[in-house]
Amino acid sequence: MTIQLGLDTFGDIALDAEGHPLPAAEVIREVLAEGQLADRLGVDVFGVGEHHRPDYAISAPDTLLAGLATTTERIRLGTSVTVLSSDDPVRVFERFSTVDALSHGRAEITVGRGSFIESFPLFGLDLDDYEVLFSDKLDLLAHVLREEPVRWEGSVRPPLAVDRIMPPTESGRLPTWVGVGGTPASVVRAARYGLPIVIAIIGGASAQFAPLADLYRRACAESGHPGLPVGVHSPGHVAETDEQAAQEYLPHFIDQMRKLGSERGWPPMTEAAARAQIAPEGAVYVGSPETVARKIATTMRTLRASRFQLKYTNGTLPHEQRMSSIRLYGEQVIPRVRELLAEAPDGPVTDPADAP
Repeated sequence: MTIQLGLDTFGDIALDAEGHPLPAAEVIREVLAEGQLADRLGVDVFGVGEHHRPDYAISAPDTLLAGLATTTERIRLGTSVTVLSSDDPVRVFERFSTVDALSHGRAEITVGRGSFIESFPLFGLDLDDYEVLFSDKLDLLAHVLREEPVRWEGSVRPPLAVDRIMPPTESGRLPTWVGVGGTPASVVRAARYGLPIVIAIIGGASAQFAPLADLYRRACAESGHPGLPVGVHSPGHVAETDEQAAQEYLPHFIDQMRKLGSERGWPPMTEAAARAQIAPEGAVYVGSPETVARKIATTMRTLRASRFQLKYTNGTLPHEQRMSSIRLYGEQVIPRVRELLAEAPDGPVTDPADAP
């Protein structure tokens, strides 16, 4: 069964030689180079996240993907995620169908609520509407994705009646996934719309999410959409040895988690807690190519997933180490994961190419 192995980035802003944050423009150019390298190495998917805060450079992922569309040849180009709650579903489709044209059919979208709330006040939205904004806009997007006349009415924008949204895709299909955390209602809703899911595992063992994946498959079957693929998104870093990977990654990971923790009221992350995250049962995939490959293969078998995307950036991890991690991922991790899954008696059960 075909699987897809990809990479994700949020355009995390690293530091210069004096310890100052790099200009966002420079980071965006670095991400472009990273995506181009991933394409040359045969990585299947390259996803970029959308954020509106000073520690991430990418706020307009479709624009960056348009640049990659014209400078890459085969890699699929998507988002991780598009914050649909604070966007307009019609404009989302228009932008990504344009990227699809530029890339000759390699564009896709992953929509979600996002892990931060900065986009709500930025675009004049009320956080009290958090739930209804996403549910209504996902409903509208599902109608738009059919590439048929749209007759829609919801509660967060005026009704829409239009015969055609431009530009249509050449294939008549813009692959769209839904990014989910651990909420059962989210996977059931995605199943109802016939949309594949990407489970973001950023804490805990992958086995904890197996019931969620099983619930999704049951909901798909009950909704008349059996066999839709399941993807996984998790952070990590690859180096020549386990200890080198830990030494390179952990200082940036710990610093980033402490910053986020201070915003959200979490206790400061210790090195012991960070090392627990990169252990075999942890949510972070850090180590040598063999270590990371085995952990990815285990996750994919456990969740019966067809796609895995490694978020290869974290905090101020520098560009040179990110590029090295991408090379090892493309040259050694991906082929090793494929070998391990081919040896497994219960490998992936669905093909991402079957996604709507």
